[in-house]
Amino acid sequence: MTRHAVTLIPGDGVGPEITDATVRVLEATGVAFDWDVQQAGENVMARYGTPLPDHVLQSIKERGVALKGPITTPVGTGFRSVNVALRQELDLYACVRPIKAYPGARNLRDDLDLVVIRENSEDIYAGIEFQQGTPECSQAIEEISRLANRRIKPDSGLSIKPISVTGSERIVQFAFDYARRYGRRKVTLVHKANIMKHTDGLFLAVGREVAARNPDIAFEDRIVDNMCMQLVLRPSEYDVLCCPNLYGDIISDLGAGMIGGLGLAPGANIGTVGAVFEATHGSAPRYTGQNRVNPMALMLSGVLMLRHLGETAAADGLEQAIADVIREGRSVTYDMKERRDDPTAVGTSQVADAIVERLRAAAVP
Repeated sequence: MTRHAVTLIPGDGVGPEITDATVRVLEATGVAFDWDVQQAGENVMARYGTPLPDHVLQSIKERGVALKGPITTPVGTGFRSVNVALRQELDLYACVRPIKAYPGARNLRDDLDLVVIRENSEDIYAGIEFQQGTPECSQAIEEISRLANRRIKPDSGLSIKPISVTGSERIVQFAFDYARRYGRRKVTLVHKANIMKHTDGLFLAVGREVAARNPDIAFEDRIVDNMCMQLVLRPSEYDVLCCPNLYGDIISDLGAGMIGGLGLAPGANIGTVGAVFEATHGSAPRYTGQNRVNPMALMLSGVLMLRHLGETAAADGLEQAIADVIREGRSVTYDMKERRDDPTAVGTSQVADAIVERLRAAAVP
């Protein structure tokens, strides 16, 4: 039996609770793991002076795969985000966020089954900003105004939106490779090239070139505002959405809302040397220790991890067990009930109990 070495980052807030629940269901699939537990987030700031110590990054680099609970971004430290730092340090350039409606969830539509592929390293999220009123910002305003021959108000703040040929090429190719690997039929590139002709326009032009090299998968493009409308009206027409950073973030949250919320929204950040699997939602510190938060987003991220590791049968079995519990509607947390104060809602650990029971029952010949 293959044993998989995986870095495990419990996180903070509700992270340790939902991570423990997820580890339990992953191990109940029968897949063998060697977990290297590493701490990151606010709880290590005092000891290491950073929420992301170097040894945590080293562990992921050595193992190539990590399962990560949500982590609180420290306030007032100048440290932008552990998630952003992980993506930048490990070059996790592709964010994968499935949007799937499971029967029994509070779906706005039942015909949702698509995947958002979000570019992780460029666009407005690159963090190239100039604070209003600083000498650097004034200098940048003056220089850009001169080069563009257009006046920028001197009391402005600035954010720079870089989109490169190389960054665009690799994320679009990733989307085609993902579609091919998982039997998806079409890639839709999302952009605003009608307005931002030299950034989104470049993304679209490169996307068309990459599509021409992948003729076995259908290709089309949509302007981002129209794409949002299409997802509400006719989502079954779409399969894999390839987006620049900002649009991918917004569209994936739109999709999460259509399938019942972030409690069912898994995610993966994948690069050439590693992959980090995590829920889309945050650390929800006000619920820490209450055994209340839905662990299914991280569990479904575990399904993505199993598929990444080549454990397809285990991934399918775990997803089916989660789907069965959702459909039954009994052993689910408050956010999946019709009323949030429903007294029949169960806790985080009880959700794991129900899924483990399903997995064990399925394993009995």
